[in-house]
Amino acid sequence: MVPALADQALLNLYRTMCRIRAFEDAAEIASQGGVAVFGQEAFSQVQVRGPLHLSTGQEAVPAGVCAHLRPTDYLTSTHRGHGHTIAKGANLERMMHELFGKASGYCGGRGGSMHIADFSVGMLGANGVVAAGIPIAVGAAHSIMIQHTDAIAVSFFGDGAINRGPFAESLNWAAAFRLPILFVCEDNQWSATTQTKAMSAGEGAAARAASHGVEALAVDGNDVAAVYAAAGTLIAAVRSGAGPRLLHAKTYRFTGHVSVDPAAYRDPAELAAAKLGDPLVVAGAQLVARGADSAAIEAVMSEARAEVAVALASAAAAPWPLASSACAEVQDTGVGIWR
Repeated sequence: MVPALADQALLNLYRTMCRIRAFEDAAEIASQGGVAVFGQEAFSQVQVRGPLHLSTGQEAVPAGVCAHLRPTDYLTSTHRGHGHTIAKGANLERMMHELFGKASGYCGGRGGSMHIADFSVGMLGANGVVAAGIPIAVGAAHSIMIQHTDAIAVSFFGDGAINRGPFAESLNWAAAFRLPILFVCEDNQWSATTQTKAMSAGEGAAARAASHGVEALAVDGNDVAAVYAAAGTLIAAVRSGAGPRLLHAKTYRFTGHVSVDPAAYRDPAELAAAKLGDPLVVAGAQLVARGADSAAIEAVMSEARAEVAVALASAAAAPWPLASSACAEVQDTGVGIWR
C-alpha cells in the first residue's frame, strides 16, 4: 500500500522534473548554437556535436518511478535517457561534460548522450539500440535473485520497443523465473518519426505483458502524482518477491525525434493539445491546489536553471580528452592493430 503523497513529496517530484526540463532545454540549445537562456552562458557555436534524443514533456515518468528507488537498485535506459539518469541520482554536471565531449564526462567524452552510465547509483547505462536495455535489466534482476538481496531492477523503454524481439524474450524470462524487475513502457506515442498506433497491433504494452503472465498497470504519464502512486504499488509487489510487473505510462514527446528534427511530419494541433497536459504545469496546478505559493513554485524552476547554468559553464571550460588517450578504452586483441 502506497501512502498518500505528502505536499513535500509532491514538491520534491516537481523539483526532479524541473531539473530534467532545465537540462534538456540547455542541451538542446547547446546542440544548436545560439544564445542560452541559462545564466550568462551564451554559445556562438555548437557545443554538443551530433543530435540529441530529448525527453522534453516526459519528465513525470522517470521522476515518479525513480522516487521509489535506492542506489542499490539497478536501472537501464534508452537512447532518450537524460531524464532517467538524472532521476536515478547521477551527477548533472558530469552528464553535461559528457555531452560536450570533455574528459571529465562520465565516459571521458567518448560516449556522449546515448552511453551515460553511473554504476555508483545503479544506473547501468543508456542504450542506442531500441529495446537493447531490456534484457540487460533482466540479467541484472537475475543476478539479484541469485545473490538474494532486496534490490530490484527497472527497465525504461519506449512504445516502439514493444515491437522488437527482446521485449517478448525479456518478459518471458522474467516471468518464468519470477525476477525482481519493473518494466516501464514510456509511451510517447511516436516511434521515431512514425505514429506508434500505425505500426503496433493489439492493445499495447500492458496487454502483451498480461499474455506473459506479468501484471501491469496503465497510468497517465503526465501526472507525476499518479505515476508515483502506480509505480509505488508495482515496486512494492516486486520487492515482496511477487515477480515482475509492468507500468504502461502514456505521455508525449514535445520535441522531434532528435534535437535537429523540426518534426514537420507531426500535426501542429496535436502538439498544441499535448502541451496542455505538460507534466510540469499539471504538477504546478496540484501544488497550488494544496496551498503552495506560486512564487515558491517558480523558484524551483529558477533554481534548476541556475544549477544547469553552472553545469554549462563548467562543461565549456573543462579540458578535452588527450589525443594520446584515444585508444585507451579499446580492447587490445593482441595483434597490435591499435598501436
